[in-house]
Amino acid sequence: MEQPRAVILAAGEGTRMKSSLPKVLHMLCGRPLLWYVLESAKTVTAGQVLVIGHGAEQVRDYFGEGFTYVEQQQQLGTGHALQQVLPYLPGSGEVLVLCGDTPLLESAVLEQLISFHRQQGAAATVLTAPMNDPSGYGRIIRDQQGRVQKIVEELHLTPEQKMVQEINTGSYCFDLQALKSFLPSLPQNTIKGEYYLTELIPILADAGYKVEAYVIEDAQQALGINDRLQLAWAASRMREKINAALMRSGVTMIDPATTYLDMGVEIGRDTVIYPQTIMEGKTRVGQNCRLGPGLHLIDTIVGDEVTCRQAVVMESVLQDGANIGPYAYIRPGSTIEAGAKIGDFVEIKNSTIGRGSKVPHLSYVGDTQMGPGVNMGAGSIVVNFDGRHKHVTSIEEGAFIGCNSNLIAPLKVGKGAFIAAGSTVSRDVPPGSLAISRPKQDNKEGLGRRFLETKKEK
Repeated sequence: MEQPRAVILAAGEGTRMKSSLPKVLHMLCGRPLLWYVLESAKTVTAGQVLVIGHGAEQVRDYFGEGFTYVEQQQQLGTGHALQQVLPYLPGSGEVLVLCGDTPLLESAVLEQLISFHRQQGAAATVLTAPMNDPSGYGRIIRDQQGRVQKIVEELHLTPEQKMVQEINTGSYCFDLQALKSFLPSLPQNTIKGEYYLTELIPILADAGYKVEAYVIEDAQQALGINDRLQLAWAASRMREKINAALMRSGVTMIDPATTYLDMGVEIGRDTVIYPQTIMEGKTRVGQNCRLGPGLHLIDTIVGDEVTCRQAVVMESVLQDGANIGPYAYIRPGSTIEAGAKIGDFVEIKNSTIGRGSKVPHLSYVGDTQMGPGVNMGAGSIVVNFDGRHKHVTSIEEGAFIGCNSNLIAPLKVGKGAFIAAGSTVSRDVPPGSLAISRPKQDNKEGLGRRFLETKKEK
């Protein structure tokens, strides 16, 4: 049987978010809320129609082609939004109607909803769930035989209806013929002037059509995100799901509660993640790594057997066996090659650190191509910026940079060259050469002792 279509309602402003960003574009573990709904819908539907309104261009720009976009010019309710879509839907089959702010709703539940709808031969099936405290949600009202009669919003509930704990999650499956027959005549709410999709349920029931409810036990996975408190809660639940999947695949997390991973982050087996570790974007990690504590990786590729702790690494590559930190800062465009070491209080920017090279302490390396086997002493700096332009430095294989040296770019340090500690080097150093650039030391005999004695007298 042909898969149904999906209509995803994503036109709302989300006023409770208190944001200029459309609600469906707020990020949850590295993806917009709407992304999760689309991913779930794609697996069980033949095509997706997005109803957009507030921030329509932002939504289009983010998600691009591959969807049918229908703009709801006036925000006149969920029923009105679905009315705009009718010309884009086929004349028969089913349509799944979802809200764009339900990121925890899984494709398995949608598949079950569709299957139940077909088995029952229903014109409409509402996805419902029991809640101990249903305050704020529309209630499912059934007749004495248990058939769904209507959905009543919180504001209009009678005292008896307030006792009902079965809520409307806002997700539906409709028969398209029934939908196209009755949706155009949906009545307008006299108070707000809007058209509510929930009003279609009693219309279909009164017309003799079969209306069903598919009940799920976990209400939380079907609920919409309306404010930042709910967004934080949903992020916590999504992180639990992400972390659980990785741990089942062979990753060790010392404290999953303080391990923050975006959706799509990949980690190889036997890698150990220590507390307070964050991995964002397109980060990929190999096997047998030791990462954290206090680590932040952003769009970074990490090889096998890498150690990285108390560091920030952005848009860079850490090759096999690299050793990073503690307290290192690796900025975009950098590659730390196999076995290289970046130590404490070192900043690397747009540079390649060659295989087995060491930058162990208190250094800045920017716009530099460093070959293999280089040692850069503590306090050494690559001076890459002249106030207007950035310049490139090349340090060839086996060079030794003494402590507290300044390499003023553009500069080339040849293979096996040696720069004496404390030197400021502004000219190229040929291979195998010793470069020394510092004032001659002058010792004044007895002056130190006299100075100390004078200091004691004071």
